[in-house]
Amino acid sequence: EDPQRKLVLLKYLDGNYTNYMQGRTRFHKSDFSLEILNTSREDRQLHEYIVSKGPEEKVWQIQLEVYEPVSDPSIQILGWALANGSCTITLNCTAERGDNVSYSWGSQDTHTSRLCSRNGSLLHLSYPLQNTSVACACMASNPVSSRVVAFNSSECSYEQEGLVADPLPSLTEHLVLMVVVPTTAVMILAGVFVATHLPMSGASQEQERPPLAEDSEVHTIYSQVQRVE
Repeated sequence: EDPQRKLVLLKYLDGNYTNYMQGRTRFHKSDFSLEILNTSREDRQLHEYIVSKGPEEKVWQIQLEVYEPVSDPSIQILGWALANGSCTITLNCTAERGDNVSYSWGSQDTHTSRLCSRNGSLLHLSYPLQNTSVACACMASNPVSSRVVAFNSSECSYEQEGLVADPLPSLTEHLVLMVVVPTTAVMILAGVFVATHLPMSGASQEQERPPLAEDSEVHTIYSQVQRVE
């Protein structure tokens, strides 16, 4: 009355395989990997890898995550104030695109590293007026990419109001796949899913790949497990 429905992606038996998702996936027999083409957020779901041998069946579950890389962030001055010979500025760092983005502040200058060291998008920066320049950098990152933008303050004045964005070169430019394996027993699964670098591409965490299966084993890969009312 309440069956489980699974969509079979691939079956492998006696050295031969059947790909039920031609145009969406590509199987590489040489390294026993399954490549997902044209990655989209719809690929973010639970998959199963099943090996059947005689009366025994082994099942691994793998959660596939898809992230849009972070775009170039920008820094906005929310406000500033002069008090007791110091300049106090509130900065906000944001990225327009990207999934699960986190922000952090820092500096390569040892003299200002403590002033600039913060977690989060907001930075409350306070420094003496005699400092001719304070350089801080904001990093916007997620599990598959990161981007950096620099902020340089030379004086405390109205001229600082507005956006400051000097993005450094990015690490990635496309949608990327990540594999989250819930147990240590599923090292084989890293060999099942391999990413691509297409307009919306994928990349999986590298783990040890399994050897080719024995001829007597049946290997089946399913998409997300769903219930049908």
